[in-house]
Amino acid sequence: MSETRVLDFERPIVELEGKIRELKLLLAGGNADMATEIERLEARASELQREHYAQLSPWEQLQLAKHPDRPYTLDYIGEMTTDFVELRGDRSFLDDPAIVAGLCRLDGRRIMILGHQKGRNTKENVFRNFGMARPEGYRKSQRLMRMAEQFKLPVVCLIDTAGAYPGIGAEERGQAEAIAASLELMAGLKVPTISVVIGEGGSGGALAIGVTSRILMLEHAVYSVISPRGCASILWKNPEAEQTAAEQLRMTAEDLLNLGVCDGIVREAVGGAHRGLTVTSNSLRDALTANLDELCAMSVEDVVEARYQKFRAIGHIEGRSAGTSGG
Repeated sequence: MSETRVLDFERPIVELEGKIRELKLLLAGGNADMATEIERLEARASELQREHYAQLSPWEQLQLAKHPDRPYTLDYIGEMTTDFVELRGDRSFLDDPAIVAGLCRLDGRRIMILGHQKGRNTKENVFRNFGMARPEGYRKSQRLMRMAEQFKLPVVCLIDTAGAYPGIGAEERGQAEAIAASLELMAGLKVPTISVVIGEGGSGGALAIGVTSRILMLEHAVYSVISPRGCASILWKNPEAEQTAAEQLRMTAEDLLNLGVCDGIVREAVGGAHRGLTVTSNSLRDALTANLDELCAMSVEDVVEARYQKFRAIGHIEGRSAGTSGG
């Protein structure tokens, strides 16, 4: 992995951590007088982290969600599952590396897991198409979801994409139809389904694997109908208004939990998932296990009906007709 990129709002904490490392080197060299100072600075660094990351702005949340060192789908699969066997291809055109999928075990439970996968460098990003799936990626997902239903396996989807790929080839091969077919299929799947936004969840590219019984979000993930840059280009004709759009879209985990779109927030390591993959993965595994225990205890009919009612309720505003009432 390349050298960690430091975001502007992370800099004071990173500089303090650098000072702590320097003092530890002095202490390793026999300077015992530094021990007290190191303890004081470590306590201060922890306090700064807790305070700052508890009150990030939507723009800062977006930056963390898109952080180049943030864990991706394969990182979580490797950290929190066992016996992963990747399954490829849509049996119609080809395999789409922007979505990885396969069978694995989560705390001993057999599941089908799939998710968007980005790259760490230019070569990987070209191969993974920056995590933007083409129609064959969604058709591969549909094929494997049907397989999961056939063998009565829960489905877990990890969402991390700016959106579906908008290229000419994708449109020629039916991008909109592939996404619509995914929505229809997931709405009626007769197995428990959970989606987790692990980074950025953008537009139909995210929703195509997000019509699930439960929707969870990592603490610093974002989920929106359009990317802030796309929104700024349409509304203000200026992509540089991205920060303003991020503030207006109500795309953070807290916002979406309050709006009833998200069912739960999974806490990340202090400073973001990229600063603690194991800590974040353990939190995610615990959340998935708890939700799967609940869903797997339900009958098939109740699972399907609960999913239907969940999406019917999204966007409902209590008393919205009161303003037009004549009484």
